[in-house]
Amino acid sequence: MGGVFDPIHYGHLFTAEEARVNFRLDKIIFVPCRQPAHKRENNISNPECRYLMTILATSNNPFFEVSKIELHRSGPSYSIDTVKEFIKKYNHKIKIFFITGADAFLEINSWYKSEELIKLCQFVAATRPGYDLNKLDQRFKKIIKIMEIPPLAISSTAIRKRVREGNSIRYLLPYEVEEYIYKNKLYQ
Repeated sequence: MGGVFDPIHYGHLFTAEEARVNFRLDKIIFVPCRQPAHKRENNISNPECRYLMTILATSNNPFFEVSKIELHRSGPSYSIDTVKEFIKKYNHKIKIFFITGADAFLEINSWYKSEELIKLCQFVAATRPGYDLNKLDQRFKKIIKIMEIPPLAISSTAIRKRVREGNSIRYLLPYEVEEYIYKNKLYQ
């Protein structure tokens, strides 16, 4: 499960756990990206901060782990490179499920080497309020698994905005991540 995770929140965690249970996955590897290829914003938090928040958020689930695989690469983070590295790391002995949100998957045509990427792993697209997976290109509908998620209107963008405006973020993300944000004065 890749993402910016700026910050990671309960929507990410619930989606990961739901995929783990529904598809009987051995583990979920969270992969914070260094530089998102689709988000050219300059206001993304330091990659190490996003990595540490992801560690804090996932540490109490023995089926979750966090990888620095994309943080060690320079330049934009391309999913194809990450999937290929995992295939190589695990000697082709595993099936990779790529868990993403409906919003991201609806842009799959614009992903770097998307045609090749789709052949390397099983995509799982989690539903999100406001994003209609019925709009997908027919060729993609046949190869993804759509996972219905109860509508959790939580977003990293909204959390950052709430911090900037001095509003509470309690219960939107794990307490440890909230503490990290305030201690490190993120999003202010």
